Parts: sequence; structure tokens; C-alpha cells
Amino acid sequence: MGEAWWEPPPQAATGSMPVVLECRELVKVFRDFWLRERVAAIRSVSFQVQRGEVFGLLGPNGSGKSTTIKLILGLLFPSRGMVRVFGKPPSDVRVKAHLGYLPEETHLYPFLSGRETLEYYGRLFRLDKKVCHERIDMLLDMVGLAAVARRPVGEYSKGMQRRIGLAQALINDPDLLILDEPTSGLDPVGTRHVKDLILELRKRGKSVLISSHMLADLEELCTRVAILYGGRIRKQGTLDELLTDPASVYLRTEPLSAPTLRKIDELVRAEEGKKCHGVEPVRTRLETLFLRIIAEAEEEGAETAGALEGSRTARFLASEGAARARDGNAG
Repeated sequence: MGEAWWEPPPQAATGSMPVVLECRELVKVFRDFWLRERVAAIRSVSFQVQRGEVFGLLGPNGSGKSTTIKLILGLLFPSRGMVRVFGKPPSDVRVKAHLGYLPEETHLYPFLSGRETLEYYGRLFRLDKKVCHERIDMLLDMVGLAAVARRPVGEYSKGMQRRIGLAQALINDPDLLILDEPTSGLDPVGTRHVKDLILELRKRGKSVLISSHMLADLEELCTRVAILYGGRIRKQGTLDELLTDPASVYLRTEPLSAPTLRKIDELVRAEEGKKCHGVEPVRTRLETLFLRIIAEAEEEGAETAGALEGSRTARFLASEGAARARDGNAG
């Protein structure tokens, strides 16, 4: 596959990176047999992913993340709006050769071995046999499955299946990698490995779209994020834009004496002889921002097809005392 099939869009000439994925005013409405509107999964969703960017798509269950990904992959068609992948509609076959996709649920053929699974996907991309075998060896080693490459995938643990799923998503050396909950089921070592891999792909100029509930992971990886609720993007921007608290600053110095700490609102006193290492804006955590946005949306009564925030613990699970009281009443 050559590179001439895709020409960077005009905005690349202005100094910004080429846009590899664009969603503009996307709407997806699911209808019943009588064509009556059943649920609006996403409503006016717009964002771009640039070359060499890790973009995070966040939202609670039912917020429209998976529907958006299916529209990008061409598995669904939008009711309104536009999707362009490398400047072309998702239905363009040439787009598929440059995409890698790891779904939330790893659907693999259980009777195929790990090596056979990767050979299968290599054939789908029509890779040269020698190139395919070389990549399979490297990928199996990369995801730590070389020693079990000939075992049926059906005998793999969930974490091992996620690893082989990640390997299949990379077999074609994609320019845009779409990951849906990539660290689900992985132990801390595997999670760290996946995050290091994503950062390495970004250095190589690859673009990555991640949908995840692991907010700490996204905070470490993403250049920009979009937070969805009820099928709409509630907030979008860089992490610095979203997480910086303009009302506060963070002052970091060498150790100070107790009297100086009590007067921290004044200038660091000259007699301390201490060096100020820097003054930085205070940043909140991504999890805090996410929960605040969801709470605000629920307070506004924003519609959602997903689950709402749960209430208190079910009474029969609340405490041993409650259970004893219930049993006593029953007697």
C-alpha cells in the first residue's frame, strides 16, 4: 500500500497537523419497525483527530461512545452529519487498510491458535506471506504470547485475549488505531505495556482514538479529550485547557520553616534564603472533571439512553445489622 492514496488536507499547510479523522454534526437515531424514533444515540457530535495525536473519548455507559466508533468504522450509517477518515467516507475500502481496531469485547475464533489468529488477519489485509510471518513473530513477542502462540485462543485468559486482540489491531501497521477499553482485563504490567506502546505509536506519528473508563490512563496518554453525556459532547479540549484551575496557583519551593508556611499568602521571605522552583496553575484530576460534568448534566435533566448514577446500596446488602433485623422480622 502506497501513501499516494491520501493527500493531507489543506489546513496542514498552515502549520497544523493533517486531520486523519473528522466527525461533523453527527446524529444517529435508531428507529423501530414502524420507523418511529426509538432512541437518539448521538446528537450533533463534532470533533477531529490529527496525525500523531492520542484523542480520548469519555462518557458513562450509554453516552454514545460505541455508536460513534461504529460510525467511524462504517458499521453504522449516520442519520445526519458527516464522517471522514483520511479525507474519505468510512465506506471507502482504501480506508480499511490503514485502520486498526480493538473492540471492547474481544471476539476471536476460539479454535484458532494465537498465531493462526494473526495469520487470519494478515490474510484479510493481503500482506505478503514473508512480511506477515515476520510481523506475527514480532507482535507475539511484543504482547508476551510467544510461548503460548500455538494454544487455542479459547484457552486464553481474558487478559491474554486482550493482548492477542491488540496484536491483530496492529498487524497492518495502521495509521489510525481505534481502541475501545484497551486495558480491560489486563494486569498492571500489561496495562503499563499498552500505555508505553500507545506513547511509542504517537512518537511515530500514528493517531490513536481511545474510548475508555480508565480516566487515570487517559490523563497520562491523551493530548485531547471529549466528554460525552446523552449523546452530546459536554466538554472538549486539551487536558491543560480542561484541567487547569485558573482560580489557584501551585507554589513549589525548597523546604520552608513553620513560620513561613503560616504566612504562605505573603511573598517568600528573603531571610529564608530559599529558591522558588516555579509557580504553576493548579490542575484538577480528570476523574474529578468527568464526574462534575456528568453531575451537572443530570441536574440539568439532560436526556440519556444510558444508565443514571446509582443510588445508595441496596438495603439487603447494606450491613450485617440490617440483615439481622430483616431476619428477625421474618421470624
